[in-house]
Amino acid sequence: MAAEAARVLDYEYAYNYGAAAPAIETFPDSAPTPQEIPSVDERIRQRQRAREAAAFKSLPGISFLSVTGALFAAVLAVFLILAQISYNEAVAETARLNAQLSELSEQQRRLEITFESVLDMKEIERYARDVLGMSKPESYQLAVVHSAAGDRAEVLSGSDGNDLRGFGSFLSSLLEYFKR
Repeated sequence: MAAEAARVLDYEYAYNYGAAAPAIETFPDSAPTPQEIPSVDERIRQRQRAREAAAFKSLPGISFLSVTGALFAAVLAVFLILAQISYNEAVAETARLNAQLSELSEQQRRLEITFESVLDMKEIERYARDVLGMSKPESYQLAVVHSAAGDRAEVLSGSDGNDLRGFGSFLSSLLEYFKR
């Protein structure tokens, strides 16, 4: 009986002969517009866009940590390049200064040789005698002084062989002098 009531109910609501589709009279008055069929080129473009969207969705996401790491590595590479450039500049400057030092050392050696060749003892003696009015001492102008203590000299050197210099060595030599 429930099945008959259901069938009757179906007919009451204007279903077409018990089918699941409603009767045409119940549709709205506007007639459905037929859908335009896209052209072949448009369908190819739609399929291409659908494939690209599906391919993009299938790509894995990029994590923030990997982007940060790549950025950090790029910054380090830039700093490494800048450090290499400054190192190369320093090496070039050192080479230039070493060449200048060797050139100046050679010039100093030549000037010392020139100075020594210009220094003539006979010319100095002539200048002292003629210009300054000096003369060699005569034998009666020389006097020999005899002292009770003999001459002595002390050479101070450190444990590593370097000469002691400075105020400390001066004080130690004074103390040695007054102890005797």
